[in-house]
Amino acid sequence: QVSLVESGGGLVQAGGSLRLSCAASGRPVSSYVMGWFRQAPGKEREFVVASSWRLGRTNYADFVKGRFTISSAITKNTVYLQMNMLRPEDTAVYYCAAAQSRIPAPDKHEYDYWGQGTQVTVSS
Repeated sequence: QVSLVESGGGLVQAGGSLRLSCAASGRPVSSYVMGWFRQAPGKEREFVVASSWRLGRTNYADFVKGRFTISSAITKNTVYLQMNMLRPEDTAVYYCAAAQSRIPAPDKHEYDYWGQGTQVTVSS
């Protein structure tokens, strides 16, 4: 089992950057597929990125390719989401998630553990 706590959200102007952190307690993040999702008001929770460090595979949503990067600090048991060139449409609550499956899938139903979310607001 793993507990996830996100941090690093905030208010930023369009074109700016933020780095979100997902601190895990319990099993190592390398034991899971780790993903980031987001949910804007009135919308479904949507996939952003997921990575399996065991398989060496990462899967990005098309709308973040070239702008967002997932990474991890194994010694800190933390996963990061570096977000660059932010746009107003990136405004959402961002959630970290862990899946016991092996494939970095975009389906939120594949994920077993979720953090509480961190708000990201991008002003135009």
